Amino acid sequence: MSSTLHPSIASADAPGRHSSVAGAPRLASLVSAARELVPYLREQAQATEAARRVSEATTQHFHEAGFFKLMQPARFGGYEYGFTAFIDVISELGRGCTSSAWGCSLGAVHQWLVGTFPAAAQDDVWGKDPSSIVCGSYAPAAVAEVVDGGYRIQGRWAFASNVDNSQWALLGVSFPASDIGGAGFLLAPRADWRIEDNWHVAGQAGTGSKTIVIDEPIFVPAHRRLSFAEASSNAPPGAAVNANPIYRIPFLSAVPVCLVSPLLGTAQGAVETFIELCGTRVTRGAVAGGGNRLAQFFPVQSRLAEAAAAVDAARLLIDRDTVQVEQLAAARHAIDIDARIRNRRDHAYATRLSHGAVESLFTAVGGAGLALDQPLQRMWRDANAIARHISLNWDAVSSMVGQHLLGLEPKGQY
Repeated sequence: MSSTLHPSIASADAPGRHSSVAGAPRLASLVSAARELVPYLREQAQATEAARRVSEATTQHFHEAGFFKLMQPARFGGYEYGFTAFIDVISELGRGCTSSAWGCSLGAVHQWLVGTFPAAAQDDVWGKDPSSIVCGSYAPAAVAEVVDGGYRIQGRWAFASNVDNSQWALLGVSFPASDIGGAGFLLAPRADWRIEDNWHVAGQAGTGSKTIVIDEPIFVPAHRRLSFAEASSNAPPGAAVNANPIYRIPFLSAVPVCLVSPLLGTAQGAVETFIELCGTRVTRGAVAGGGNRLAQFFPVQSRLAEAAAAVDAARLLIDRDTVQVEQLAAARHAIDIDARIRNRRDHAYATRLSHGAVESLFTAVGGAGLALDQPLQRMWRDANAIARHISLNWDAVSSMVGQHLLGLEPKGQY
């Protein structure tokens, strides 16, 4: 029995699971392509972790499969699928390698985000090379100095996942009150920044989430700006040129699924790996009592059942919320605060469920699971790393949800 939800079961009629772009591949073929890559990703996972980045070869497989076109605007060769299709593809990749799925996830979702920027910015990114992908560091790590025609910035931006394979960077900045005020993003090409190779971590090592450094001030034209207020609205600048309703979805109503989706796949992969391990492993016993198949132990059976249920529950929550967001956007309805905060709750809670599933399985696997060539220990470390992401941290998100439910002003991002 598999706990993987087939799209036909999980709201296949969601607007985002259909593309109106002529010549776009069917979603089923994209999901199938992701599934076919799983054995390759599993074989490469240990090397990916050792290299501390997703390889050029793996990235090329993602390009050839069309994953970076998934949510890219049609006028640049994209397919304009929605977030539900995105979840289907990325979670499938997560079964093979969490870090590789994470790299693909960020690269693919940023194609959507760039699609919400002004048209001139989209032309800058994709006009000469429609295959360009974008890394990002969202925290406003620098103040944008207002100059004639745009901004001047310099500084350091940490945690830029998949930076080695990216041609552009999405950089978080603060805009002066004398300008538009608040936080937002600026786009900078690869020629304007360098990579500081400082990603040495216990989990998600293969994501290559290194630091972007701009040593000397660079100029960024004003059209490469997207304020957080614009990104959080139901009508960002890109909606004027990209008519598909997916480009009208507020930033935090759906984008965190790019962080959750790799973990959904990882949890499913952990269930599959655990089943395989139980089918072959015979206990040794400390002094006596060895020789029993791991699958025969009641606690092992119970933990497996609980983990499989948690994976299904997490996927159902994320799928339900994302389908509703797409439906509201397609109907040109605003996505209200109740829906936004519920979605943020479920992004974090689905993460908690998925992380708990991996944690429970790893607890039951014994000493054999500690070997570095045993996938389950890497899944455990990767799941723990993702669960600590500030956007998915249960303590941070749940307090905001509780405030809202109690009629208080919610403190957080939604």
